[in-house]
Amino acid sequence: MAAKRVRGNSWRHVGAEAKWGRCYSTLSDKAVDEPCKTSLYDFHVKCSGKMVPFAGFLLPVSYGGESIAASHLHTRKHCSVFDVSHMLQTEIRGKDRLEFLESLCTADLQNLEDNKSVLTVFTDSITGGILDDLVVTKTALGYLHVVSNASRRYQDQLLMIKAQKRALLAVQGPDAAQVLNSLVDVDLEQLPFMTSTLATVGDVPRCRITRCGYTGEDGVEISVSGDKAEHLAGLMLQSSNVKMAGLGARDTLRLEAGMCLHGSDIDHTTTPVEAGLSFVI
Repeated sequence: MAAKRVRGNSWRHVGAEAKWGRCYSTLSDKAVDEPCKTSLYDFHVKCSGKMVPFAGFLLPVSYGGESIAASHLHTRKHCSVFDVSHMLQTEIRGKDRLEFLESLCTADLQNLEDNKSVLTVFTDSITGGILDDLVVTKTALGYLHVVSNASRRYQDQLLMIKAQKRALLAVQGPDAAQVLNSLVDVDLEQLPFMTSTLATVGDVPRCRITRCGYTGEDGVEISVSGDKAEHLAGLMLQSSNVKMAGLGARDTLRLEAGMCLHGSDIDHTTTPVEAGLSFVI
């Protein structure tokens, strides 16, 4: 499918599944019967992941005999790796990219520094309700990197076209920086919260590392080529303090940290003010 250009912008999807039509039809917002698999599906099965359908994908809710509570506490004490490749990753390019995205969300991207990230929302033009919440990174390389919700994949794809296979790993917990410092070629001490950079992780080049997360803990999200995701996860699991964690722990961790989930705590009928997200306006 050719990339669509509007007002000098080129849009490029970087999703968890190259054939995103398997998850959601390009002609409707209804999920098809067969869920998609992320790049780490076989790895999860090898790790005894209990696979469940979630937002059009098969993802682990937990692993082996470890309870969700045990996984939750391990993340709070040490470090866990979450496969969040179901999230929609998008690159927006073109000379009008800032004006274009500012017309859709509430962020002040013109005044955002390069390699900084911001939490923002798409809002309904009539009601002001939240259509989706997303993190936008203004890279120093001339494009915007956007991470938005899997459950809103089709609606967000109406704005941006062309999928590629890309994975997203969330490395979360107080030991996250210590675990990653021996693997990355950048100084994570110089990467504060909501800041992003390209780095080599282990022997995997051109990984985008963003200091953020959805657990209330310190950590990063690593965007990596889908064919390198399992290798990268394996490198991190070589540390005795690192475990894989699933959807169950991710949900309890974000609840404990007071973080909203679109479709559960917020939706198009909820304004940012009502959701306690006035800071994104």
